[in-house]
Amino acid sequence: MKTADIHDAFSSEVEVCSLSFLILGRKRSFFGPVATLQCFEDHALLKSELEMPGKGRVLVVDGGGSLQSALFGDKMAGLLFHNDWAGIIIHGAIRDRDEIDCLEVGVRCLGVTPRRSAGAGIGSQEVPVEIGGTTFRPGDYVYCDADGLLISRRALV
Repeated sequence: MKTADIHDAFSSEVEVCSLSFLILGRKRSFFGPVATLQCFEDHALLKSELEMPGKGRVLVVDGGGSLQSALFGDKMAGLLFHNDWAGIIIHGAIRDRDEIDCLEVGVRCLGVTPRRSAGAGIGSQEVPVEIGGTTFRPGDYVYCDADGLLISRRALV
């Protein structure tokens, strides 16, 4: 079901993320329960999370909106695919855009940069994160397609 149709049917139960993200990967639409991370210019916690079974969840990463260094690249996109993550939304930058765009993954991000981020492992897991005027909480449901992102507190479709 398209996000526009979901919004029409459940407008009182969904929030619309106000940011416009780049759409990468061959999986142009995806949905699932939310898992969250907060990590600023540091990819280690994100890599560690993607090494775990995704169980059809969508990983929402609050990178503080930084475009200074990439939190995600082609190797992590492989983990996203192989470990059964439905998709990833990154409030920050990625790298390896062309390679990621050829993979059967769903990726949303603010931008791209060739610069790699730090790997100190600083950040927080499973905390509410605010992105684009919307709060994503662990266990919420997110629906993504070319029209944007919707968040609801329960599964709608």
